[in-house]
Formats: sequence, C-alpha cells, structure tokens
Amino acid sequence: MILIEGLSKSYGTKNVLDRLDLSVDAGEIRAIVGPSGAGKSTLAQCVTLLERPTSGSVFVNGVDLTALGAAHLREARRRIGTIFQRDGLFARRTAAANVALPLEYLGVTRPEIRTRVGELLERVGLGDRAGAFPHELSGGQRQRVGIARALALRPSVLLSDEATSGLDPDSTASILALLRELRDDLGLSILFITHEMDAVVEVADSVAALHDGRIAESGTVVELLRDPSSPLGSLLRPTRPYLSPRAGDEAWQVSYRSGAVEPDWLLRLGTRLGEPISLLGAAVETVGGEPVGRAVIGIPAPAVEDLRAALDELGLDGAPASAVLRDAIVLEKVA
Repeated sequence: MILIEGLSKSYGTKNVLDRLDLSVDAGEIRAIVGPSGAGKSTLAQCVTLLERPTSGSVFVNGVDLTALGAAHLREARRRIGTIFQRDGLFARRTAAANVALPLEYLGVTRPEIRTRVGELLERVGLGDRAGAFPHELSGGQRQRVGIARALALRPSVLLSDEATSGLDPDSTASILALLRELRDDLGLSILFITHEMDAVVEVADSVAALHDGRIAESGTVVELLRDPSSPLGSLLRPTRPYLSPRAGDEAWQVSYRSGAVEPDWLLRLGTRLGEPISLLGAAVETVGGEPVGRAVIGIPAPAVEDLRAALDELGLDGAPASAVLRDAIVLEKVA
C-alpha cells in the first residue's frame, strides 16, 4: 500500500505540493486528477523519490522511503513499478529485450530472465510478439510492453502516469482492462494519474482531485457520481445535451442517490405525481458493480412542487437542468 503524510514540494518560492495526505490500499486503484500545473507529475516523482519532498513522508508497504539512504532506497524502489505516458522503450531492443532490462540490471541469470520475460509477455497478451521491435508494434502494444517491464521485479505498487494518454479508444479500453486484471490477480496498489475522466470512471475505485497542490475533493467513484453537489462528480460525468421539453414542461436533472433505485423509476414517478413525465436524455450504467446514473426529464410545471418529495421516495435527487448546466460550465472553466 501507499501512504502519503504531509507531503510538500517546493521549487524555490513556488510550492507545488502543499501538505498532501493520501493513501492507496492494497488491491485499490486510486486515481489522481487535476488541471495542468496542479502537481500531478510532481506527486508521481515524489512517490518514487525521483524528487525528494521538501517535507512529509512517503510510505510503501510500511517503509518510509523518505528516511532511507541511497542504497536502501534503490532496493525499496524495486517494489514500485512505473508506467509512463510515453512507453520509454529502447528502439533497438525487441519487446522481450526491453522487458528484460530491469532483470539484467540486477544480474538475474539468462535462463531465469527468459522464463520471467516469457511469463510477463504472455500475461499482457504479447507472447507472440517477443521478437518485435517497438516500431513494429501499435501504441497500445508498446504500452503493454511497458507494463510488462514495470512488473518484471514483482512490485506490490504500480504507478501509472498518464499511461493511456494519446491512445485510441480501443487501446485505452484494453489497457484499462489489463490494469484491473493485474490488480485483481496480483493485489497491486495502483496510483492512476490521468486527465481522462472517462478512464477514471472505467478503472478506478476512488479518486482525488488536485488543485494548487492540495486535495480539493476525494471519495469513491460511486459516491462522487451519486452526489449531485460534488464538483468532482460533475466532472466525472458532465452534463450532456438533451432534448427540449414540451411546452409547459420544465427540464430537471435527476441523479441516482443509491443502488436501490428501481429500473422503472420513471413510470413510478409519473404515477406518483399523476402527470406524464418525458425522458429528455439519460446515461445509466454500472460502476464498480453499483448502478449510477443521471437523466433529464420533462415535467409539467404544476407537478414541480411535489417533485422533490417524490424523487426522495424513489432514491433519487433532482435539480432544475438549467442550474445544473450553468454550474457544469463554471466547473469546466475552473478545471
């Protein structure tokens, strides 16, 4: 696991990270999001101690990396695998030779290297591409080689720094699926740094938003998506365009507040209010095995007075769609 306590990092008079507290449990994928300049890359470098924090501590599996000398730190870093935005592969080495690099550095015997590299390439789905050079692989395949290399020393912690940035949608989906699989199979703690909100919803258990070097908001992905007042939840699932309501109707955005919402809630709402309810737009899905969703409905103006009570009975929250859209635009400008 990863435990960060009171982490600060300054460059001259510029404070990039400011007394940060953060944890990633064993078997957890925790995402870090934030605008450019928020401190995401600096955080990644401090976790591996490629950058020494100005103050605070970084614990990996109970060991305070900030308290270690150079020799012990090199050994401790072997427990941290890193996946970079750019795959970092050596152009003149095959996929297998790239994966073998950390093992060669440690003086592992050639037979052991061949066995381990073969296992790793099979695990990432590239067992038949061991002899391929980076220019012969797709972007997603090169990133898979990078993941295999990050796993070479059997780390307990995986740091993913914008690993899906620049990949096409299919490659992104396959990398995210692989990370979930590795987490489940190996019990890894994964710190997933990204600016892609869809990727967070797809892969992360929890997420924290960095702003000006501090944690502005954090929580499980499901909790944030179900909280209509959460700025981070709104960024994870921004308001989409919706149909115009009928004349005399008002548009309201409705969001799931719990996992107990019945699939026929729209019919139940209309029956409860005694008015026809129109569906103007919706996005309902399962995240981490839990149903989450938002919908925009059209409701006759006379029924609005009883709407909140009816929604509450159904496990839903609601607000006028115009206000939600206005707040979302403000959030996007801030982010």
